[in-house]
Amino acid sequence: MRHLRHARPSTHSLLSCHSRHVRSRHARPWLVPVLALCAVAGLSQGSAAQNGPATSRETAAAGDGYGTAPAARHVVLAVHGGAGTALRREDTDPAKEKAYRDGLAGALRAGARVLRRGGDSVAAVEAAVRVLEDDPLFNAGRGAVFTDDAGHELDASVMRGSDLAAGGVTAVRHVRNPVSAARLVMERTPHVLLAGEAADAFAVREGLRPVTQDYYWTQQRWDELMKAKGHGTAALAKTPAGAMGTVGAVARDGRGHLAAATSTGGRTNKMAGRVGDSPVVGAGTYADDRTAAVSATGHGEVFLRGAAAATLSHLVEFGGRDVASAAHEVVRQRLPRLGGTGGLVALDPRGTYAAPYSTEGMLHGYVTEDGRVVTRVFPDEDGRGGKG
Repeated sequence: MRHLRHARPSTHSLLSCHSRHVRSRHARPWLVPVLALCAVAGLSQGSAAQNGPATSRETAAAGDGYGTAPAARHVVLAVHGGAGTALRREDTDPAKEKAYRDGLAGALRAGARVLRRGGDSVAAVEAAVRVLEDDPLFNAGRGAVFTDDAGHELDASVMRGSDLAAGGVTAVRHVRNPVSAARLVMERTPHVLLAGEAADAFAVREGLRPVTQDYYWTQQRWDELMKAKGHGTAALAKTPAGAMGTVGAVARDGRGHLAAATSTGGRTNKMAGRVGDSPVVGAGTYADDRTAAVSATGHGEVFLRGAAAATLSHLVEFGGRDVASAAHEVVRQRLPRLGGTGGLVALDPRGTYAAPYSTEGMLHGYVTEDGRVVTRVFPDEDGRGGKG
């Protein structure tokens, strides 16, 4: 059902209803309530007419990156490893596929282990994201991409759904696991977001071990920077999958509380000092026990402008939408109108999981209530055979 403000009752429906009920002067006191009832009926008819018959994409099988059906149900934890250019079966050797699946599965198991031992959803998403930050395959932590001055600046955020508490760090240069620094901001300061050198210093004071810039150096990311430099600023519009990627997690614990976390190295060849959506509550991360936990990945500037994660939550809370259709509207309709692509993972209080994306592919996976671990690294595993 679309927002009521977008659906208008037809003049015909109002007049026909009016003519049936207003026959004499004695009936006129009922005019206002009757017209109100007719307006509601007209709104319902208008919504149905605007929605029209479901398209093949909208009625696609569960898990379809195009459709509005949930990707899975009874999920307790989900992660993503970034959206961008897809891995293709025909071009991916078994060792590379295994490396990506192992990375996702390792993160899922780490988070699920916290939940199994009675830990809360915040601890679970932190544990999951830390594993991805330590894996150089993913654009976060160890595998962070280079800025335009050949440095590394990392961003992360965490949000707790029970009370909307949140914390984030941006442009940190010496934090091994930015997601842990973000959690510390949430739990040990009165603030939501710390930046740059002050955030690095805060992390050290709170006991996080610092690293040098060399810790983040990998040959793959250096090659991506050189390629971007060779193509000038236009290269930012055609960023490789890993270079545009982000990692994130959403979780639902045994008490029904939701949490979300997101971490990234940003975009290859980004301007030093640039801040994307990942550390910003409401853009790249959001969690509310009443609606959903969300972690996003994609063109950060567009996710910022569209307040992507919070918009999804508001569609559920104020628009009466289910998490899958709300996620689909944000990723496949709203953000493309702003000129950007990407994806997200979202989890509602009942364990319904959505993972739409508008790029060629998105690395993601989830754990169900019975402990089943599922990883998806190829588009056809989401019911997609081609470019988004």
